[in-house]
Amino acid sequence: MVQLRYNFRVYPTPGQRIGLAKAFGCARVVFNDGLRLRQQAREAGEKYICDAELSARVITEAKRTPQRAWLGEVSAVVLQQALADLNTAYRNFFNSASGKREAVGSPRRGSVRVRTTAKPSVSPGTPGSRSWPTAGSGCRRSATSRWPGRVPCPRSRRR
Repeated sequence: MVQLRYNFRVYPTPGQRIGLAKAFGCARVVFNDGLRLRQQAREAGEKYICDAELSARVITEAKRTPQRAWLGEVSAVVLQQALADLNTAYRNFFNSASGKREAVGSPRRGSVRVRTTAKPSVSPGTPGSRSWPTAGSGCRRSATSRWPGRVPCPRSRRR
């Protein structure tokens, strides 16, 4: 399977910028909280925290506390994707430790300096438009995007 990568620039409205900033900030917090819990478990000699338990502790239970209630303001898709990214980082680390891939370091905390990325879903039939997870009241509509040329549409096969 060939995977293609496209770079494009999104021009969000001011309300969408606020919503996206909240979403990226919450994703960074969830990633860092998940990483901290797994590191603490390893240091204490406990077993590896499974994905379901990590999600329950870092997202579900955290939303119920007054200190992290603001996590409920963004889409759960964004928060779950942050944990999926953490799992990918751990999988890459373990694969490099076993020799299955090139050497990578252990997962580390996200930083404000790190360039933030997101994973939109392509909206079929609407050229120039991509769907982003809802990131607050200002992000209910698609952001305008600029592509560096013609983007081929994925072909569907019937069997």
